[in-house]
Amino acid sequence: MKKDKKTPENNSRRNFIKASATALAGFYFVPRHVLGGPGFIAPSDRLRVAGIGVGGMGGGDVRGVFNSGKVDFVSLCDVDDTRAKQSVEAHPKAKYYRDYREMLEKEHKNIDAITISTPDHMHAIQAMAAMQLGKHVYVQKPLSHDIYEARMLTEAADKYKVVTQMGNQGSSGEGVRKMVEWYNAGLIGEATRVYCWTDRPVWPQGIPWSGEKATPPADLDWDLWLGTAPQKDYVANLIPFNWRGWWDYGTGALGDMACHIMEPPFRVLGLGYPESAECSVGSVYVGEFQRGYFPESCPPSSHITLKFKREGKEDLAFHWMDGGIQPARPEELGPNEMMGDGGNGVIIEGTKGKMMCGTYGRDPRLLPTSKTSEINVAETLYRVPGGDSGHYNNWVDACIGGYGSKEFGQLSSPFSVAGPLTESVLMGNLAIRSYDYRTPRENGNGFNYPGRGIKLVWDGPNMKVTNFEAANQFVKREYRKGWELGV
Repeated sequence: MKKDKKTPENNSRRNFIKASATALAGFYFVPRHVLGGPGFIAPSDRLRVAGIGVGGMGGGDVRGVFNSGKVDFVSLCDVDDTRAKQSVEAHPKAKYYRDYREMLEKEHKNIDAITISTPDHMHAIQAMAAMQLGKHVYVQKPLSHDIYEARMLTEAADKYKVVTQMGNQGSSGEGVRKMVEWYNAGLIGEATRVYCWTDRPVWPQGIPWSGEKATPPADLDWDLWLGTAPQKDYVANLIPFNWRGWWDYGTGALGDMACHIMEPPFRVLGLGYPESAECSVGSVYVGEFQRGYFPESCPPSSHITLKFKREGKEDLAFHWMDGGIQPARPEELGPNEMMGDGGNGVIIEGTKGKMMCGTYGRDPRLLPTSKTSEINVAETLYRVPGGDSGHYNNWVDACIGGYGSKEFGQLSSPFSVAGPLTESVLMGNLAIRSYDYRTPRENGNGFNYPGRGIKLVWDGPNMKVTNFEAANQFVKREYRKGWELGV
């Protein structure tokens, strides 16, 4: 496993942008003002984009990027022809492929940038292949399926000098910027505790894998959909959505929502790698008083506690709750006032007060909420035009500007930021999988669960649990034969 000698402090999200003036080799953009008047978009200012995974959420990414008005989609790729149909019809000039590897081989000279909106288990391998060809990438959240992949993608973005963005649009929003400015102004004092929660999953978790084989639809290439995942027979109702609840493909409720919900406190507090992680999970009962053990499936609910060391300050306790679990209502919140946005939210507790927001950092409030309208803190941070709806254009402009440009410096979620965030998100999943790890007892009667009841101590720079070796098998997964990350 590759080691990173940088300290957690050097990986702080407050220091994520490197001041580089080096443009991506092979890309030459002529400023539009040289070629035409105001509003004129020169041919060299149009970005040639390919999409990998262009149905469902991927279709939304295609529309979002195209609506910038500065993009031509030249290639589209999806393993599911029916899901891809809307995007294909919207861009009839774009060449269509099922296998992204074939698309990259044949079309890479015609492509400047690529959107990747596939299931979690394919993000890293596709993004890495694109970056190694010098292509800018936009990757849906979570950035990767496991911690090792997130680290490799973060390093690759810097190595190949490409423009990157993760699809957590709230990072471009007004709410998170207000919260940073409030915190920097000392309105809640020094943060001591964070609570994040979601009502997800809204798909099955904590269930056994189906034993009933089914025939894949004719419009789906099941082998390509599996990609890096272990070989298994197709089962009904896994696609297009329920794969999220299975470790082979998805990252559960945490992977789905935490990049949206944990991002505001990460940015506000400038957090790096956690020092430790521990968790408890909910269980499903099958039949009367019979507990199910389904290690292939994410749990139906969990509570994860991460601890962050901060130089010269008290440790920060960072709580994540899903499956409907929520923290206690703050005393400062009125009985009829909504906590977070109802199903999801964030509360940051400080030595002088508290603040709260909903998903994507929206609707930030001080507690009690009456304080929110009484404050007037100066804006000190760059605002993305359009807020979270401008997240796509934020990336498109940076791609056109090039690596190291002014626009690159205004990115909301480049991999230098999204990577460390994703690693901490996935540290929670590592704790969950360690909690469910079991070994047979020596007498053959039942099982031991050695990962329960302990706090996993995390060496972030070296991506290693130092006090429970079995947990490290979940840092980096094994790919199916024939599929490699290629670092």
